[in-house]
Amino acid sequence: MMHDTKARSQATPTIGVFDSGFGGLTVLRSLIHHMPQARYAFIGDTARLPYGSKSRRTIARYAAQSAQFLVQEQGAEFLVIACNTASALALDAIKEAVPTIPVLGVIEPGAEAARAASHTGDVLVIATDATVQSHAYLAACKQRGLRTIEKAGPLLVPLVEEGWIDHPVTREVIEIYLNELRSEAGEHGFRADTLVLGCTHYPLLRSAFEHAVRPGVTVIDSAESTAQAAVKLFNGRVGSALARPSATKPKQTEVRCFATDSVEKFERLGSRFLGRPVGKVTLVDLGG
Repeated sequence: MMHDTKARSQATPTIGVFDSGFGGLTVLRSLIHHMPQARYAFIGDTARLPYGSKSRRTIARYAAQSAQFLVQEQGAEFLVIACNTASALALDAIKEAVPTIPVLGVIEPGAEAARAASHTGDVLVIATDATVQSHAYLAACKQRGLRTIEKAGPLLVPLVEEGWIDHPVTREVIEIYLNELRSEAGEHGFRADTLVLGCTHYPLLRSAFEHAVRPGVTVIDSAESTAQAAVKLFNGRVGSALARPSATKPKQTEVRCFATDSVEKFERLGSRFLGRPVGKVTLVDLGG
């Protein structure tokens, strides 16, 4: 029986996805698109968000608990940290908590996609205040020879959660933020040709950003970049069957969702981020 379970695991690996809330469902959405044959377990630590107001030590403890839940309780063989704050401040702690599991955050893939897209080497990043304050994108881009200006966009998350995806107010807010970025870029002599969306809520605004940027500027969706990086990382370990389209019409990808609080809100808003019904969300207690 154990042999059958192992064989089934190798044929259909489980990928764990973690976020402090449910914005990371945009990352899961891209993962499902690229690797529909995998199983997925997603946990949103909704009882303890926002992570951005917590200390690095506390964030690391919370994130490690979620990682261990996905690996030990849900059998995840790979882990995607679909949270910019946790990726910026707790990636090492997560890797220490689950040392035998490949772990991928969202910062490095976004920076790598920016490096591939930029011809001028000048990059703009818009993210939450916590991610900007961590300067994680600044550091990751600098490692790749890119000059970077970061900008916090605190109004965008509540607008997305309100459902104002294609709304005049949201478009105006985006324009204001971009004008501020352009002004700062001009002061520093930047010729920015790439904009990184450094928050997992922002992929829902990708079309609005693409309409708002100047011609010739590439918009990098870090959720999509992370999914593409996951294909390269995980496929090398389980074989190319993971992302290979099925010869027969595939069944809907198996997704199990968990939350530490606000299950009703997760179920109500989650489908907007995932692009399909999230189904029944299970309440779990990860401790203090």
